[in-house]
Amino acid sequence: MHCLYCFFEAPLLSFGAPAVDETRPAGEFPTRSMLTGLVANALGWDHAHFERLHALQEGLRVGARADRPGEVIRDFHTVDLSQGFMQQGWTTRGRVERRGGGKAKTGTHIRYRYYRADAAWLVVLGWMGNRGPVDLSDIENALAHPARPIFFGRKSCPPSQPLRPVRMEVAGLAEALATIPLHPRHAHPGPWTAWCPADDPSVAGRPSWSVRAATLRDWANQVHTGTEELVRFGVEPPTSPGGEA
Repeated sequence: MHCLYCFFEAPLLSFGAPAVDETRPAGEFPTRSMLTGLVANALGWDHAHFERLHALQEGLRVGARADRPGEVIRDFHTVDLSQGFMQQGWTTRGRVERRGGGKAKTGTHIRYRYYRADAAWLVVLGWMGNRGPVDLSDIENALAHPARPIFFGRKSCPPSQPLRPVRMEVAGLAEALATIPLHPRHAHPGPWTAWCPADDPSVAGRPSWSVRAATLRDWANQVHTGTEELVRFGVEPPTSPGGEA
């Protein structure tokens, strides 16, 4: 199968998980819905394109490896969204975009937002045939030259460096996660943990355990709505040429 890989590195990142009341978890690993939103943003789509978003989510296959898991931290927010200056704060193509998406626009709100600090992940993206309005080349070009600024889960989490996607051909995502070298600046001493879909053809024979995770999103209604079966497994990837991990 053909796939893309890139490294996610940032001072703060958040993979997203179903929210409970005012608590916004950081997520244990990058999910398919999170990568759908990231790729769609790089393509220049917005939330109104929910049919495209759904097709993109259906076509993507995601594998991830924690080269440096990072430290989970909590950020306590209190904010009055009715204040005028809170209604804008994001600029794309020289144009200020106003707030959208959240239902509550007035009054003081409290949030507990969790992040992973000083983390670095390898992310591998596969594509299922001709599903969706794009192909793997479109995704590769969008990640290399995004239409909008890239961020990891939240707009306060921009990457430390460009993503620089690399294309490769492997038997499956698990093989890619086990064979792509660790980045010398990214890796911790190990052991290293990876996740991929349970039906990945190259995961057979690897010691692993199943994980049922909320990785799917209803893009029309903007809620997490589905789960998929993943596998979690240990890997011992090689070190990068020219440096120790």
